Amino acid sequence: MLRQQLTHPEILEAIASAGHGSRILITDGNYPASTMIGDNASLVYLNLAPGMPTVTDVLRVLLTAVPVEEAGVMAPADGPEPAIFDEFRSLLPELQLETYERFSFYEEASGPETCLQIVTGEQRIYANLLLTIGVVL
Repeated sequence: MLRQQLTHPEILEAIASAGHGSRILITDGNYPASTMIGDNASLVYLNLAPGMPTVTDVLRVLLTAVPVEEAGVMAPADGPEPAIFDEFRSLLPELQLETYERFSFYEEASGPETCLQIVTGEQRIYANLLLTIGVVL
């Protein structure tokens, strides 16, 4: 039995076998997970019900298990910045969010560095977050 917050076996396996520079994608419920998965990524579906869990719920737990050195988001082509970006910043206060347009984000997120893709029940749009694992000091 584990004494830490992260207990999901598939997620633990994926991050335990990852290293510095590997990426983890946390997706909202609209993300095309099955068609945009990279060759090296494990796919974990956590989308239990609409809104459960949220991307930020998953992020909070992941941050107890891995250091994060970069974070990228899918930004809308026009209009205001999605409100969830402020939540990401509050949970990742030392990082600047890298922004990608939709198709660039898909390319980044499905690259060979992505080791894990976690699908959530998040209903807010543009709530996809691409994390780069940092170094454990």
